[in-house]
Amino acid sequence: CVRFQGSASTDLPLSTNNLDGSHPTGAFDTPVPRGYLHLIGVGRVGSTERRVEAMVYRTPFPYALAASGGLTAQTGFDKNGKDFDIVTAAVLAVLKAKPESPVKVLTDGMTPVTAFIPTDRAFMNLVKSLTGKMPKSEQATFNAVAGLGIDKVEQILQYHVIPGATIMSPDALKANGAKLETALAGKVLKVSVKGTTITLTDYSKKPYAKVILSAVDINKDNAQVAHGIDKVLMPTK
Repeated sequence: CVRFQGSASTDLPLSTNNLDGSHPTGAFDTPVPRGYLHLIGVGRVGSTERRVEAMVYRTPFPYALAASGGLTAQTGFDKNGKDFDIVTAAVLAVLKAKPESPVKVLTDGMTPVTAFIPTDRAFMNLVKSLTGKMPKSEQATFNAVAGLGIDKVEQILQYHVIPGATIMSPDALKANGAKLETALAGKVLKVSVKGTTITLTDYSKKPYAKVILSAVDINKDNAQVAHGIDKVLMPTK
């Protein structure tokens, strides 16, 4: 938080939002790196102009998850099956191929969504179920997932996103029987809760992916929140 003090009649707050890379130059021709907000307060004390500037890194989803110990794709793939490198890479791959994809909402930390994000191990198990062989690395897993085609990957990602709501884990634990409308048109996820076990049902109509209680409320201080799950939900067979 930046507080500008001075004459209320002369202060002129300016800001440039370059979260998505579309506004690389701010007020006074100041370069603004991608992912940053450039904030300026301009005022006068007598005849002297006072200017205060701040460059703030506003980490939107999915990068905010990396900052909070969730997603780690900023450092590439690794051998940790409990984090979220592959789903991050999938989001970035879709946006590279289709910049205006609905998946873009995941890079806008100001738009409320809840995302159920599969771990890297979940994606490895998906590839095994599709090919009959467990991939040897996260890179190999991502390659196999990407091989499904960008449109399919886009649909899978949308199926994991609940738009318009920030559902925190305490609320999720009270949501037994709820049907959540996903970002994929016409597709819903059904929630089953038994004790502290939260399970999501996909196209199979059977309890399938479990929410990982040690990986809930990721990015909780922002409009978007994520919960880790142990399987990849599929909208169709």
